[in-house]
Amino acid sequence: MEEARAARLRLARERRALQVVICTAVLVPITAGAAGVLLGPGMVESGLPPGLRDLSSHFAYLSGLLLGLGLMFLAMVPKIEACGPLFRRLAFVVVLGGMARLWTLLQQGPPDAAYLFGLVMELGVVPVLVAWQWRLALRYRRSGVSDGRTSSTVMSS
Repeated sequence: MEEARAARLRLARERRALQVVICTAVLVPITAGAAGVLLGPGMVESGLPPGLRDLSSHFAYLSGLLLGLGLMFLAMVPKIEACGPLFRRLAFVVVLGGMARLWTLLQQGPPDAAYLFGLVMELGVVPVLVAWQWRLALRYRRSGVSDGRTSSTVMSS
């Protein structure tokens, strides 16, 4: 009995660690997305001439998507062990964006440091978080610890 209690405690600690890391990581898309929505392309001080309404509109839209992704990741934190499929789908979108950013880097050279940081988040941190979430979900399912739902529901929600 004591061994089972210790195993549940370890799972709870790992779950809390993943939640803290995700809460920290989502600050990037939430702040960048909000800045893009509020400031438009001016957030990057690109030196583009004023009056580029189409670019500004597109930039604001993409920033809104980034903000939404960050908020969706944040919404999964309370039950992170039960959100695998959605977590992986959102992560796919982030990694795909990172691959597009990498393609641009290879074609045009490296961007500013903030964008290199984004690239590391997109192609480095996010895949690690996906693996960690998947591992934690499997451990929860195998341990029988649940939030009142069946283990099959946990993996399919």
